[in-house]
Amino acid sequence: MSNNPEIIARLRERIPTFECTPGCHDCCGPVTTSSEEMSRLPVKSDAEHDAALEALTCVHLGPNGCEVYGERPLICRLFGTTPKMPCPNGCRPERMIETKIEEQIHHYIATTRQVLV
Repeated sequence: MSNNPEIIARLRERIPTFECTPGCHDCCGPVTTSSEEMSRLPVKSDAEHDAALEALTCVHLGPNGCEVYGERPLICRLFGTTPKMPCPNGCRPERMIETKIEEQIHHYIATTRQVLV
């Protein structure tokens, strides 16, 4: 796994999607992500990062939800798609993520440099 943009794109395609509870952001806490994924997100100031960390939220969580939803990291996309990371409101896709794909995502996370979003 050496071509990170292609790996990320392939893994994203294999993560099932589902509708969240409107207005819910229970899974939007501080997370780590790969440097590659971080490079796709808008740069936030140290003060914005500090405020988000103090509030235990994501720096990209705005008043109307995720401000980077289309580019959200793999870990964010994984929430609610696996019994290991269930949605606190019981939302889920029709079919949960394939075990093999979940393992590949965790392997990618474990083998890439992770930074705090």
